[in-house]
Amino acid sequence: MIHVVLMAPEIPHNTGAAGRLCLATGARLHLVKPLGFSLDDRQVKRAGLDYWKDVDLQLWEDWDAFAASVAEDARVYFLTTKTDRPHWDAEFSDGDYLVFGCETKGLPESLLAKHPEHCLTIPMKKGSTRSLNLATSVGIVLYEAARQVGV
Repeated sequence: MIHVVLMAPEIPHNTGAAGRLCLATGARLHLVKPLGFSLDDRQVKRAGLDYWKDVDLQLWEDWDAFAASVAEDARVYFLTTKTDRPHWDAEFSDGDYLVFGCETKGLPESLLAKHPEHCLTIPMKKGSTRSLNLATSVGIVLYEAARQVGV
């Protein structure tokens, strides 16, 4: 199983769409607080449609609580625009974690600095845009991981 981690997501539509992507691929969705919305929010449920109740969801109080739950030998990848290593260069395995930052700030620089060898990016044409939508990014990387691991 692939794990998708959203750190401090702010927009309910993105989280709902990420949940639906996780359900479609058999991935587990981890949400790390603080959240910019309530999980009871109808917009989260609308984006996940009527599938939200079936999403394999784990909620964490903060990054430290989440990190403490991850096995020492697990591979954790950090998705960021602050690296040149494309996500398709990673050799994904069952049990890997894909960590995405919040929509407005991305992942904390301090976290990226601790794990530079596990930072990945989604390549984009130079000068085209700063970043991609969070749910779009989850879909791109999750489906590459699913392709490699087998859904």
